[in-house]
Amino acid sequence: MASPITTTMALSLSLTLTLLTLVNAEAAGGFTVDLVHRDSSSSPFYDPLETPAQRIRNSLKRSFSRAQRFSAAMATSSPTITSRRRRRGGANSPLTASDGEYLMNISLGTPPFPIVAIADTGSDLIWTQCKPCTNCYKQNAAVFSPNSSSTYKMVPCQSSACDSLQSEVGSYCSSNDGVCQYEASYGDQSHTKGDVAVETLTLGSTAGPRRHVAFPKMVIGCGHDNAGTFSPKGSGIVGLGGGSVSLVTQLGPSVGGKFSYCLVPYSAAAEATSTLSFGQSAVVSGKGVATTPLIPDPSQPTFYVVQLEAVSVGSKKIPFHGSTVGETSSGNIIVDSGTTLTLVPTDFFTQLSSAVESQVTGSNKTPDPQGYLSLCYVAGPKLKVPSITAHFKGADVALTVENVFIKVSDTVACLAFYGNDDVSIYGNVAQQNFRVGYDLQKHTLSFKPTDCTQKVF
Repeated sequence: MASPITTTMALSLSLTLTLLTLVNAEAAGGFTVDLVHRDSSSSPFYDPLETPAQRIRNSLKRSFSRAQRFSAAMATSSPTITSRRRRRGGANSPLTASDGEYLMNISLGTPPFPIVAIADTGSDLIWTQCKPCTNCYKQNAAVFSPNSSSTYKMVPCQSSACDSLQSEVGSYCSSNDGVCQYEASYGDQSHTKGDVAVETLTLGSTAGPRRHVAFPKMVIGCGHDNAGTFSPKGSGIVGLGGGSVSLVTQLGPSVGGKFSYCLVPYSAAAEATSTLSFGQSAVVSGKGVATTPLIPDPSQPTFYVVQLEAVSVGSKKIPFHGSTVGETSSGNIIVDSGTTLTLVPTDFFTQLSSAVESQVTGSNKTPDPQGYLSLCYVAGPKLKVPSITAHFKGADVALTVENVFIKVSDTVACLAFYGNDDVSIYGNVAQQNFRVGYDLQKHTLSFKPTDCTQKVF
């Protein structure tokens, strides 16, 4: 059985970059990994029997679930993971257990053990199922065994790592062995419980010949009791939020606080793969870049929040008056890669959809076959939609038809916005075919129009 790390080691969460086949200079210069949409043919979640309309319907359901989770988190100004130091076993979020849209292939341990995990910009903790399983959900892939890794070390209760998890994620200490543990309880009665540990995490770089970059001493959750609605096709979650234990924050100085992604549109071929970049490879620059401030709020460190001032439909500019996100933030909308739709206040949505409807030509309105979206048209080459621009603070982002309308069937296209008064979210349809860059040191978010299917930036 692996022994707890010493307090000194726990206090030192600085990352000494260890490379398997990349030299230090190359890693410092940045690297890129694949980001696979869960409905891509490359994904273990892919179901060839599902129709495109069924995939879109499921994606919309996940969007609504995420909105509920984010709203609950902001209402309580507390982690979405329940801390047993405060209240044992409760749930404070209606999140369904696997609502993210993109997957990452990572490896844990030494030797590296492959894991397929949901990449989630709306959460922080990195966790996977671990042996021994006292109560694990059925998983198609093999389960990670800490005893098989020479670099796995459990985190003791008396450590800064455990303390920081207590405030941001939720942790507790067992009186039996002094090991820091975590528990996450979701609103659909799913849960994950286990040990907090540090472990080597390896990412596969897509630059040049396939190479790998390894990062030691990454704080992870090793789940021994995980049950509920988790899919057997996945092995855990990689948190990409802004909290202290997220992958992005833990990579920290080694990537200069920079990451970016380029999401291929839903209309692209099923085998097309999005990308996620870190470090200098993540810098978004050049002609056409629009940059807006990221607005941090200590009460909601996980979420990436910006200020949306208005949306233009043709020549009509509609002011945006969404509620602020967090206790002290002036930001009013969360940018999230895991939510399909863009969610806006109901009164704003009414104005937006009315303006779009008044300017659409060449097609007739038709109902959404699934009944989710309210402004839909017969899809086809004659459908002409107005130009739409999102006006963020200091940044005007011109959207394409594919950013604004989503095909919910072979013959129906609907406005990819939805009225929601609880929380505003700038979803991934609006971000597709943009290079979206986050600089957590400068606190900026940048958009650059890009053909994400080319992977040459």
